[in-house]
Amino acid sequence: MNCIVTAGPTYEPLDDVRRLTNFSTGRLGTELANFLAARGHKVILLIGTMATHRGERRAQRVETFTTAADLREKLKAVSSKKVDAIFHAAAVGDFAFGRIFTPNESGKLAEIKAVNKIPTRQSKLLVELVATPKIIAGLRGWFPQTRIVGWKFEADGARADAISAAQRQIAECSTDLCITNGPAYGEGFGWVARDGIVVHLSSAPLLFEALDKFLHSS
Repeated sequence: MNCIVTAGPTYEPLDDVRRLTNFSTGRLGTELANFLAARGHKVILLIGTMATHRGERRAQRVETFTTAADLREKLKAVSSKKVDAIFHAAAVGDFAFGRIFTPNESGKLAEIKAVNKIPTRQSKLLVELVATPKIIAGLRGWFPQTRIVGWKFEADGARADAISAAQRQIAECSTDLCITNGPAYGEGFGWVARDGIVVHLSSAPLLFEALDKFLHSS
């Protein structure tokens, strides 16, 4: 089957030398892409340029992305092709930079216009953070016939909170499945399906096996 796997972090530039990103390594998505390719699927791996995992990438096609907007455009670019499943494991940043301010000589905040490198002589820099559009919210519109698997990494709360967040994602984004993990969920992964079924998978290999079976289910 034709599959797309997204992996690793996006980043958003502050100027030409500084950026905002997250701690995603890209390992899980890369290993999932490798597993699917080994099972005979045709896999496109879209991975963030800031991914720190340096393991082998065995997908038939590998492309890198930078910002959330760049990843969005790369997904839209393949939406005209036959895609059987998307595994959206990338850690897309929640915020991009907005306006930037620094105190002027009178102590009042003055907006800094876009420059190659923001000067660091000032004692204070205030930066707006603007929410980035959720890529997963647009996937169903671009891929109406494709099975879509989302991810929900939850840092705060309990396992029940992580599962509830996954269920909200399915309802709001019309995805087929959501995998939840992170400190809130605890060890392993939560498989949360559109029909309400929740299954605990204790390791990545078990998760990959389950996702391969999901591809072959009717």
